[in-house]
Amino acid sequence: MSTSVLDMSMSLDGYIADPDDYLGGEDGERLHHWSAPNGPSGQLSAPARQFADEIIATGAVLAGRRTVELMDHWGGDHHGVPIFVPSHRPPGPAARWGYPLVTYVADGIESAMAQAKAAAGDRNVLVHGAYTAQRALAAGVLDEVQIHQIPVLLGGGHRLFDVLPSQIELEIIQVIDTPEATHIRYRVRR
Repeated sequence: MSTSVLDMSMSLDGYIADPDDYLGGEDGERLHHWSAPNGPSGQLSAPARQFADEIIATGAVLAGRRTVELMDHWGGDHHGVPIFVPSHRPPGPAARWGYPLVTYVADGIESAMAQAKAAAGDRNVLVHGAYTAQRALAAGVLDEVQIHQIPVLLGGGHRLFDVLPSQIELEIIQVIDTPEATHIRYRVRR
């Protein structure tokens, strides 16, 4: 059975992007430095390789409209898996005609997640986007949260969990601590 997993890098003060939608720092990518090749060999660290492999192994992506539009729908191809976008507005021309793996779902987050899980089969559904994650938590359709906690304070921008309907209990199921980030995976308690 498919598991839905929110996977996000976040600053210590809870931001996933600065006010201009960049990921912080002078190069605009500070929140993703942990996942870049490093060292003299130019190889990914073992944790970065593990998380990259998990992303590649997902069976579908569920992402918010703002996220997919900022990413230009990943060019219509997020590692060859279908992309589902919960939105009450119709998609733009690129998503409508040029990206056959992108499906806009107008009848709510529950339907979008059900379609993503059906498409994923026994593989995970990768979830992107703060608003979409908040809606999925509120609807009870998000199974796990994986946070890559970056040791930086952005001081402002877009928060991951800005608006939640109530307290949501999580259970820590994995912690991997590295100099670049602390990777914490939680299961959403129901």
